[in-house]
Amino acid sequence: MLTGLLLLSGLGLLFLGGEALVRGSAALALRFGLTPLFVGLTIVSSGTSSPELAVSISAAVSGEVGVAVGNVVGSNIANVGLILGLSALIRPISAKSKLVLLDVPIMIAGAFFVAALLEDGAMAWREGLLLLGGLLAYTGFGLHLARRESSEVQHEFEGIVPRLTATVPRQVLLILAGIVALLIGGRAFVDGGVRLAHAFQVNPAVIALTVVALGTSLPELVTSIIAAVRGHPDIAVGNAVGSNLFNLLGILGVASIVRPLGLGEVQAEDLAAMIAISILLLLLIRTRFDLNRWEGGVLIASYLAYLYWLFSRATGA
Repeated sequence: MLTGLLLLSGLGLLFLGGEALVRGSAALALRFGLTPLFVGLTIVSSGTSSPELAVSISAAVSGEVGVAVGNVVGSNIANVGLILGLSALIRPISAKSKLVLLDVPIMIAGAFFVAALLEDGAMAWREGLLLLGGLLAYTGFGLHLARRESSEVQHEFEGIVPRLTATVPRQVLLILAGIVALLIGGRAFVDGGVRLAHAFQVNPAVIALTVVALGTSLPELVTSIIAAVRGHPDIAVGNAVGSNLFNLLGILGVASIVRPLGLGEVQAEDLAAMIAISILLLLLIRTRFDLNRWEGGVLIASYLAYLYWLFSRATGA
């Protein structure tokens, strides 16, 4: 009973906190003259990853290294396999943004780099600063490229960026309220995940790779599905891939500064699965970002195969 209450209340606070943080920070960014495309691909996509950030930091503070890393790895696998797969099933994807197209190989390079750091078992604050430096460099590059995108792509992203209706103090209040909700929700969600792992007698990392990762990926899922239904492929893709980049560089960067990270109970095979499904995405999109329905089905099948393998490993079946 308590486990379910912690998971549900934590998930609710994470969702509400992430929504408040996205609305407040995106509106403030527009006031500073940033383009809707840049805000959509960076602030909104990183904002939808704020539940992962809250959970991984909370887990790192508690010494649950496997949960901190597993949450990021599991979320990245779900973002590509489940979220992009479902989006393509709903409506075939044909993205036009140059920045979105470049994000995929950058995401793969980041995944290889993070895997190398984690397998070494030495991701401490120095490596964390390096990852955050990479995030800043990527953000600067994105700002430069976003200004050169076509008006068609710019217009597409205006729909997901909050309108400038609230005053600056109210936007700041939304950001602060979102941060508080994320911190409380993250703590509750981690506690619920650890309790669930003990109840089923599996490693907390397994729960982090599945239940926790799926829960914290809900904002990305909702954003990408809505974008697919409305015929906005750049938003669907940019949100999922941009969130993966923020997970790798931002979340693991901050978490490793809080506490040195290693694989914990997460295995090298999980990192390999994250890299493999990212490379599969690159192979499917080929030279342009086109994903038809059968290719979306391939991504979903790959995600389900990973879940089956993971639970078979956990139960010894």
